[in-house]
Amino acid sequence: MVSVDYKPFWEEALKQIEHEFISNKKESEFRLWFNITYVKSQGNKIVASVPSSYIKDQMQTRNYNLIIQDKIQEISGQDLELEITIVPKKRTESIKNDSFENNESNIYPTVSTKKNITNTREKKQNPDLNPVYTFENFVSGDENQYVYNAALAASKNPGKSYNPLLIYGGVGLGKTHLMQAIGNKIYTDFGMNIIYISAENFTNEFVLSIQNKTQNQFKAKYRKADVLLIDDIHFFQDKEGTQEELFHTFNALYENDKQLVFTCDRPVSELKNMTERLKSRFQRGINADIHMPKYEIRHAIINHKLNLMGKSLSSDIIDLIAQNIQTNVRDLEACLKTIVSYEELTSKPMTIDVAKTMLLNTFSQNTSLVSIETIQKVVADYFGVSASEIKGKKRSKNIALPRHISFYLSREMTEYSTTEIGNEFGGKDHTTVMHACQKIEDLLNTDSSMVETIRILKKKIKECKK
Repeated sequence: MVSVDYKPFWEEALKQIEHEFISNKKESEFRLWFNITYVKSQGNKIVASVPSSYIKDQMQTRNYNLIIQDKIQEISGQDLELEITIVPKKRTESIKNDSFENNESNIYPTVSTKKNITNTREKKQNPDLNPVYTFENFVSGDENQYVYNAALAASKNPGKSYNPLLIYGGVGLGKTHLMQAIGNKIYTDFGMNIIYISAENFTNEFVLSIQNKTQNQFKAKYRKADVLLIDDIHFFQDKEGTQEELFHTFNALYENDKQLVFTCDRPVSELKNMTERLKSRFQRGINADIHMPKYEIRHAIINHKLNLMGKSLSSDIIDLIAQNIQTNVRDLEACLKTIVSYEELTSKPMTIDVAKTMLLNTFSQNTSLVSIETIQKVVADYFGVSASEIKGKKRSKNIALPRHISFYLSREMTEYSTTEIGNEFGGKDHTTVMHACQKIEDLLNTDSSMVETIRILKKKIKECKK
C-alpha cells in the first residue's frame, strides 16, 4: 500500500483555522492552544505532536483536535483521522540562560503555519533588547488581548495610529516584555534606530549630561531615535528637570512621527508630582492596562518554563502552584525555581507533600492579600450599612463616606488599579475612585478622627482576611 503524504493538507488546514480565529478576534487563543506540529502520515491517519500532556488534554477538552480533523477532511475530501502524540520540546540555544530568572512575561511556545520562518538567531538583533521578548513568546489570554493587540499594531505601523502607547499594570505581568517585543519587531522588520532605557537610567544620563556640560549630545541622542522605549515612567515623579527634558524630547519625536512607548505601574492619572502637560502627552495616544493571567494561562506558563529548563513536574504540583499564586508571573517563576532547585540539590524527586511544605510560606503570603470584598464587608459593618449599598448608586452622606473610605482602603491595601477597583464597586469610573481617594487623603491631613477611623478599619480588615 502506497503511503500518501498529507502534510500539504495539514499546512493549509492550520492556515485556514488561524485565519478564522484571527477574524473572530481569537488570535491569542490560537497562538496559545494550537501548539501542535505535523509528524507524519500513516495510512488514512495524520500524526501530530504537542509538547505536553496538558496541551493534549486541552486540545481534546476544547475540541480543537476535531476542528483540525474536520478542516483537513474538508480540504482533502478524504476521511482522515488525526492522532496526537506527546513530544516534549528541548530547550534551544536561542533561549538565553537567564530567561527563566529575568522574564517579566507570560510566555508560551507557539506553532506557526507560515513557511520559511527565519530562526531568531538568524534575524537582526538589537543588542539593547532581550531576544526572548517577542510577540511569539507572549501569551495574553482574553484578559490581556487588548494590550497585546495594541502593542502589535504599534510595531507594524510605528509612529502612526498607536502613538504614543503606554502600558501600565503591576510588577511582573509582562510590561517590559511587550515593550521590548515592539522594539524587536520594528528593528527586525524596519531596521529603525531603537532606544530602550529605564526611566531611572534616563534620569541618570540627563543629570550626568548637566554635570559634564554635554546636554547637546544628550538631546541629539534621544531626539534622533526612530523609536523611544522608556520603562517605569513613575520614576519621573518629583524630578522636575528630567520631566522638562522629556517633555521637549516627546514633542520633538511625536511631531516627526516617531514611535513612543512607555510603561508605568499605574494609570497616568494617578501619578503624583508630574506636570500636567507631560501627563497629557502620555495620555494622548493609547493607554492599556495589563492583568495577571487566569488559571489556564498560569498553568501554561509553568509548563513552558519547565520545557525551557528541560525539566518536568507532576500535574498535581503544577496545578498546586497555578492555583495558589495569583499575584504575578514573577511569583510563579519564584515558586517553580524553588521546586526545581530542590530536585537539583537533593537528587530526589519532588512530591506533592514536599512541594506543599516548601511553598507553605509563599502560599500563606499570597492568600494573606486583602480582597476588595473583605474591605467592603468590614467598612459596611463598621458604618452600619450593607456592602451592596456601598457598591450601589445611592449618594446619601451615610453611604457616600463609607464608599469613599472603601475606595481609599482598596487602593492602599490591594494591588488593584483604580479601574479595577471601580469595577468591583458596580462599574464605577476610575476618575470617581481617584476623586474619592483624594477626599479621604485631604481629610487625613485635617481631621484626626479620620486618621483614627482608618487605623481601626485597617486593623479590622487585617484581622478579617483569610
